[in-house]
Amino acid sequence: MPAQPHPVDVHVGYRVRLRRTLLGMSQQKLAEAIGLTFQQVQKYEQGANRIGSSRLYQLSKVLDTPIANFFEDFQGPASIRQPGLAEAPPEGFRHDPLMRRETLELVRAYYKITDPSVRKRLFDLTKSLAEIADQDVGNPKPHRPRKPR
Repeated sequence: MPAQPHPVDVHVGYRVRLRRTLLGMSQQKLAEAIGLTFQQVQKYEQGANRIGSSRLYQLSKVLDTPIANFFEDFQGPASIRQPGLAEAPPEGFRHDPLMRRETLELVRAYYKITDPSVRKRLFDLTKSLAEIADQDVGNPKPHRPRKPR
């Protein structure tokens, strides 16, 4: 029976997949950029194969992210449950808002804005809207039906 992947390998693989997906890059394109097959990239992303330090360095360059990004949010082995073949993915992965299509499209569109001042204004606007939404959750406005015209 094969050994279960180490939680760090699973987490790093997940973060590689997340970054690749956010960039809109296919497994095939990533594999070509680092001189592997897409199946090897799949195994990295699933945590089935460990990513060596030189490969992690390559991935950070191709995915244009610091190496530390691959370890962000890792809280130790107890934070990641190892799913068996018939089990659902871990809770944190299943409902991760960063993996929703809407989020990915929003991030891609945001990074297509080349003017830093426009991006900053959009970022500030988004944060303001989120703060208003948070206030509304705690203080919902009563629903008033519209009067027919």
